[in-house]
Amino acid sequence: MRIKYTISLVFFGALVIIEMENNIISRVSDKLALKQTPQTPLQPSGLSHILPKHNASFTKLSKTNSAFSLIKRRLENYSQHKEVVTRGRKHILLLATTRTGSSFVGEFFNQQGDNMFFLFEPLWHVEKMLTLETGGTNATAAAKAYRDVLQQLFLCDFSLLESFIEPLPVNHITTGLFRRESSSSLCQESVCSPVIKGVFERYRCRTRRCGPLNLTMASESCLQKEHRAIKSVRVRQLENLRPLAEDPRLDVKFIQLVRDPRAVLASRMVAFAAKYKNWKQWAIDGEVPIDDDEVRKLKWNCDNIRLSAEIGLRQPAWLRRRYMLVRYEDIARFPMRKATEMYRFVGIPFTPQVKSWILKNTQASKETSGVYSTQKNSSEQVEKWRFSLPFKIARVVQKVCGPTLKLFGYKFVSSEEMLTDKSISLIEDKVFNFV
Repeated sequence: MRIKYTISLVFFGALVIIEMENNIISRVSDKLALKQTPQTPLQPSGLSHILPKHNASFTKLSKTNSAFSLIKRRLENYSQHKEVVTRGRKHILLLATTRTGSSFVGEFFNQQGDNMFFLFEPLWHVEKMLTLETGGTNATAAAKAYRDVLQQLFLCDFSLLESFIEPLPVNHITTGLFRRESSSSLCQESVCSPVIKGVFERYRCRTRRCGPLNLTMASESCLQKEHRAIKSVRVRQLENLRPLAEDPRLDVKFIQLVRDPRAVLASRMVAFAAKYKNWKQWAIDGEVPIDDDEVRKLKWNCDNIRLSAEIGLRQPAWLRRRYMLVRYEDIARFPMRKATEMYRFVGIPFTPQVKSWILKNTQASKETSGVYSTQKNSSEQVEKWRFSLPFKIARVVQKVCGPTLKLFGYKFVSSEEMLTDKSISLIEDKVFNFV
């Protein structure tokens, strides 16, 4: 009886060990399955039915490979990639929403110089195509597409992004990359192809006359740069970007830029007047219907921003030392100090070129401070919204975005007088731990 009992225990223990090994193999395989080579795009899961048939083909791992040989090969690749990461290359993703000052803050990295490859809103193309294909942006499909395109771009591979550009690039050449001129990296001499007579490029370089953008040349230029940065206002949830943080080829730093939701709404009502007709009408002659779709959309946006920030500030293992929260108001009031903190966080030198740009662009005159301009008297911008947003609108924002305001340290106003009294600061002194 004792022998049978012992055999049973041994057999049961063996099963447990085998199961544990299988789980380990599965986890390692999943974590390292991100391996892909430049110019060979990763298929965005669940998007193949949305993308046009003429899109680039996607590679798949052969299912016939045994688990152990697959792990061995990936571990070898991981070792090689780890060596690349430890050489100091940084991948910076600036996350924000519209009208939070992200174009201004993006310039902190765009102005870094020849060692930085910067891209301005490449996900614009993804959002546009998915909206056209589905009649509205599907959040799940968009999240996967955004993640995969960002991952490829950080690897200097533009082939997946090409799939979303309309009209489709010919021989990797496009005349329509969104806001090309906002990326100094795409207007440098090494990426500047000859001007083609009669060919119109909507987003032309300002610094020199360049022809249509050759994405192969852009990829080659990207590979030569020491660091890479991307600015985007289209990613809704930080959690969806976890595969980027866990990709052994990347050393990603996430910087989430936030702003007082009341200021954001006031700015959008000016910049996107046609889309905010209801708000403008309510501001003039009526109470805001709290159950209106526009109000629900505002709440949804606030909740998404807050949920991402809560994840980042919790510092889960995959985000440890990778996440930083920055308020636009702090950057506007103390631009040099906050820029220094951001550079220290990402781990790259803060160059005199960036410092010079910040000094020039935080003391701009009224003539240069347009709606879309990055040249502003930044300290004045912090309070400007308080004199254009009616108290009744501010009160609605406080009602639906209350938890978001509290998390980021924005004070509530209780009257019209308090709203417009500049002697009362609406910004709490608050430190957000990001290390």
